[in-house]
Amino acid sequence: MAVFGKRLREARKAAGIPQDRLGVLIGLDEHTASARMSRYETGTHQPPIQTAQLIAQQLSVPLAFLYCDDDRIARVLLKLKTLNERDMVCLENWLEEKFGVTDPR
Repeated sequence: MAVFGKRLREARKAAGIPQDRLGVLIGLDEHTASARMSRYETGTHQPPIQTAQLIAQQLSVPLAFLYCDDDRIARVLLKLKTLNERDMVCLENWLEEKFGVTDPR
């Protein structure tokens, strides 16, 4: 199973949303929604980035989570999503001070 499919299934199940319902929520036809979501989860097809963004929004996960191949980083991404802006700034500053981590751009 491709990374996207693995993460999609994980997030969808955690949200308690069936494949067909998620498909309809992101705008897929109700008659094909379940099959299309199944293809995304099994890695048979990769969704366009716009569709992946809609999926991430419906599942309340960062888009990066759906493409993250490292389990630990994926867990961190989910935790980061829960932080407010002030806490994100504090965390970013702490990472820079504690570990010398800076923006690589």
